[in-house]
Amino acid sequence: MKLLGKAGSGQLAKMVNQICIAGLVQGLSEAINFGMKAGLNMEDVIEVISKGAAQSWQMENRYKTMIDDKFDFGFAVDWMRKDLKIAMDEAKNNGSLLPVTELVDKFYGEVQGMGGNRWDTSSLIKRFRK
Repeated sequence: MKLLGKAGSGQLAKMVNQICIAGLVQGLSEAINFGMKAGLNMEDVIEVISKGAAQSWQMENRYKTMIDDKFDFGFAVDWMRKDLKIAMDEAKNNGSLLPVTELVDKFYGEVQGMGGNRWDTSSLIKRFRK
């Protein structure tokens, strides 16, 4: 077990994780949507690019469900928004800027407005399929 510092450091590390995931999922959503609109076979594209610098857990584990429009496999949008709010509140306290996180949080709000409260976080791609 790795200790990350004084009491509360684990919670802060979780905030860092959620900030990273929010940006990754938004980028993956945009990329898959772009590729599909361009007429690419996204399963083939992901197979190729997932071996390089674009590789991530999100790509490896969520690209297929994102392509297939299935979002009942993971961490819910409601929970992500709760975590992002905690991170954004902490950012105000410590003077950090989180412009991308704030934007992605707004996008998750749009997903909630589509009835996606319990969809997993990869459902950001649904915003492109309205």
